[in-house]
Formats: sequence, C-alpha cells, structure tokens
Amino acid sequence: MPLWDKTGWIPVPQRVAAVLWITFLMAGIATGAFFSAIDPQELKHCVSFPEVGRLGAYTIGFLLFWLLSASSALIAVFFVYPAPPPGAAPGLSEQPADTR
Repeated sequence: MPLWDKTGWIPVPQRVAAVLWITFLMAGIATGAFFSAIDPQELKHCVSFPEVGRLGAYTIGFLLFWLLSASSALIAVFFVYPAPPPGAAPGLSEQPADTR
C-alpha cells in the first residue's frame, strides 16, 4: 500500500496520526505561551474547580489545547482530503499510480 500516491489519497489512520502528532506539538507551544502569561493559581478565582495544583492546571490546560487544535485540524483534514472512490480497494484509486 503506497503511503502517498499521485492522486492525493492518504489512508485515514495515517491522516489521524499526522494530525494528532502535529497538534500535540502545537498544544505544547500553546500551553507554554498561555501559562507564561497567566499563573495557574490566579485561575482559581475564575473557575469553580475543586482544589487543583499547578501541575494539574498545566495538565488540564494542555489537554484542552490539544483537544481544541486536534478537533479543528481533523475537521480541516476531513474536508481537504476526499475519501477513496466507492468500490476501490484500500490504497488504490481509479487513476493509475504511475503516470509519467
């Protein structure tokens, strides 16, 4: 099964893995930028969570940033890359893969 054929079709597991890895990195950057400006102890006055320490706030923030970026990226990938043609075997398309 080719990883990328010339028709532009990518298998769904490969798309999901690529999105999750890239958004994992972006969530790390967003968490670092957000918590560089805002102290998690100051957020205790804004939200009604039970007692959460700094590490818990960093973890929750990272997971929320990851969820936000992954959901928007998965929706974008879903609309950008079409599904394989109906009746085609996985990894194959109607166009020949080698057109020179």
